Amino acid sequence: MSISDDSGALDYELARRQAGAEPMRLPPLRFIAAAVVAIAIAVSIYLVGRHGDPAPQLQLSLILGAAFGFVLQRSRFCFFCIWKDWLDRRDPRGLLGILTALGVGLAGYTLIYGAWLPDPSGTRLPPTAHIGPVGPALLLAGLAFGAGMAISGSCISAHLYRLGEGSPTSPFALIGAGLGFILGFLSWNELYLRTISDSPVLWLPRQLGYGGALLAGLAVLGAAAWWLLRAGRPGEQGAAEKALADPVAAIFLRRWPAWLGGLFVGLIGVAAYLRLSPLGVTAELGSRARQFATGLDRLPARLEGLDSFRGCATLIRETLLTPNGLFVAGLVAAAFAAALAAGEFKPRRPNGGHVLRGLIGGTLLGWGTVFGLGCTVGTLLSGISAGAVSGWVFALGLIVGTTVTLKLGRRFGVLD
Repeated sequence: MSISDDSGALDYELARRQAGAEPMRLPPLRFIAAAVVAIAIAVSIYLVGRHGDPAPQLQLSLILGAAFGFVLQRSRFCFFCIWKDWLDRRDPRGLLGILTALGVGLAGYTLIYGAWLPDPSGTRLPPTAHIGPVGPALLLAGLAFGAGMAISGSCISAHLYRLGEGSPTSPFALIGAGLGFILGFLSWNELYLRTISDSPVLWLPRQLGYGGALLAGLAVLGAAAWWLLRAGRPGEQGAAEKALADPVAAIFLRRWPAWLGGLFVGLIGVAAYLRLSPLGVTAELGSRARQFATGLDRLPARLEGLDSFRGCATLIRETLLTPNGLFVAGLVAAAFAAALAAGEFKPRRPNGGHVLRGLIGGTLLGWGTVFGLGCTVGTLLSGISAGAVSGWVFALGLIVGTTVTLKLGRRFGVLD
């Protein structure tokens, strides 16, 4: 029996009436709020492109910062959380994500170097790359930064994206980091004259060539990945890894697999170095802390050699809009939008523990950043991608500082 045109028309009319009778359902409030924040970011990008100076650099900084913040929040790309997962549960997935980011960064930087500096054997170093001096001060910086992560619960980049999640600790950790910067500036000249001024700047391509440095770096990362897969005990497959059939939910609602976050972090890092400068999130915070302390006449008249080193520069800037400032603003705003959409914006009122741990841990983070010439993003991620030995040394100090502080803190019942 065939369905007549009349019956089909009647069915359509009935469906239309039923649809019209049902009240139109608005999306959940968090989706509306996330859309408003996303539109505000887009408008800001447009306005910076029209009125910023230099407009292309500032606009791209805001775009890449927003992309970076979204990726960090969606993939939980927090160095401390990842290392804690390994210590507590032998879960290797987060560490494999970091190794992915480093592998992508190494390959991308090597391609860029070949175009910018074909012969690495001379005295020149690649432009703006985070390649710092290697010595006791760098190891001490890594230890302090690692201790700060264990006490405050995150590194500086993770505290920034957790601002968007409503963390009660992150605002005080960032205030503490500003204080740590000032303390670092106050102690800079003595440590510089004692050890940093004589420390060598070691760049692997200079000794091994681009091909040798890339193969050596990838070999270390590959060996680390192999060991993690053998020694680790990965947990049950995450929801984000099971939900590929629903791409919208997989992107905006569920956590991304760590390897995917690492892939995008590495790609953003390569894009940032190609078009702007190496990834880093502390230059603006350090510059503003230095400007504040200088205005109060609290710093030495001269910080010996500080501004000659590569890394997250802390030069005082008179302009309101800076590339790193917009990068950080985009990071926080996009993380806020991502957290809203996923239902992960959960602000809490801070208690005394949040304040104390944030200020103490943040102070150590800031001090370690001054002498490390960057943080986990600038010195570790961008430095290792650049083939700098300083990145590996900082990573070693960071691992030891985090592990020892966390174990001692738990033994005395002051850390979770």
